[in-house]
Amino acid sequence: MNSLVKFVQDEFVTRKDFPKFGAGDTITVYYEIREGEKVRTQFFRGVVLQRKGTGTSETFTIRKMSGTIGVERIFPVNLPALQKVEVNKRGKVRRAKIFYFRGLTGKKARIKEVRR
Repeated sequence: MNSLVKFVQDEFVTRKDFPKFGAGDTITVYYEIREGEKVRTQFFRGVVLQRKGTGTSETFTIRKMSGTIGVERIFPVNLPALQKVEVNKRGKVRRAKIFYFRGLTGKKARIKEVRR
């Protein structure tokens, strides 16, 4: 049964080509907002906390600071409203899920940049 689901996902679900990114990277996600008849593009720039799942059910979590309040948003990779993803900075972290980042403030909340 599991192989049948994987086959259907691979064959019939269109995948978008986004650049490779992981936890610790700073990315900008551009997505469509529909307000009645109008459609506009909005962006969300922040640090990737995690990538979760595989295939069509894969998601990634981004955290940004809005003033002094942290805002997190979860995006499915196959969301039709996603237009593009830009990688602004590559970060060097030693974990795949950096939830400890939520508790850091000030200079401790910086992530070293890596030239890849």
